Amino acid sequence: MIYLKSPSEIEKIRAASQIIGELLDTLTAMIVPGISTWELDQYAESFIRERGGKPAFKGYKIPGLKPFPGTLCTSPNSCIVHGIPSKKVILKEGDIIGIDVGVIKDRYYGDAARTYAVGQISSEAARLMDVTRTALSLGIQAAVDGARVGDISYAVGSYIASQGYFPADDLTGHGVGIKLHEDPQIPNSGKAGYGPRLEAGMTLAIEPMVNIGTNRVIEKGWEFFAADGSLSAHYEHSILVTNAQAEILTKA
Repeated sequence: MIYLKSPSEIEKIRAASQIIGELLDTLTAMIVPGISTWELDQYAESFIRERGGKPAFKGYKIPGLKPFPGTLCTSPNSCIVHGIPSKKVILKEGDIIGIDVGVIKDRYYGDAARTYAVGQISSEAARLMDVTRTALSLGIQAAVDGARVGDISYAVGSYIASQGYFPADDLTGHGVGIKLHEDPQIPNSGKAGYGPRLEAGMTLAIEPMVNIGTNRVIEKGWEFFAADGSLSAHYEHSILVTNAQAEILTKA
């Protein structure tokens, strides 16, 4: 079921999303060589709760796995998404790390992700991050009233392919707001003009997940990895479809 949101619901989704935007900005200064992903997770949970929110991922359940243990998904290097925070995962110079976070406030959800450089990174890693960030921007530009989900997918996927990179197989964006994951699913490649029609009042999480070397994915419990061990980057915003340009809700 695809939910159109009322103005009062949009305000609550916007409030949850703003906490995320502020948190992702704040984490920039913390992501340095020597910090553990567990430390980042502890900080994020305190940050969210101090602002009246709750971590949306912590305790999240899917069949066959234990509930997700962290506030953040912390996914370094070849980990595409859903990396589990750990005291044993210490960031080092030259790493990149995707941070994905969801927040619930007043029963409504926001969701966003960003990839960070740890110290000085390679030109290859920097280019991957730039391409993934641009793919997200193009996807958001395609999310207009009257367009279709396939228009978002085509904007994202065609750009990724033009740069010689690969969207991770079967990992998609989604609706968000009343639930953490709502319809429609938003693939990171597809055909323009196909799929559910977009309407003003829809809230969506668009999230390119881009690998350097392959589209193939290996699952290890919660965590997803690029099958060839190459670098992966992830950017995501929750947005509101309007009668004009989409509003980015998770931008601080």
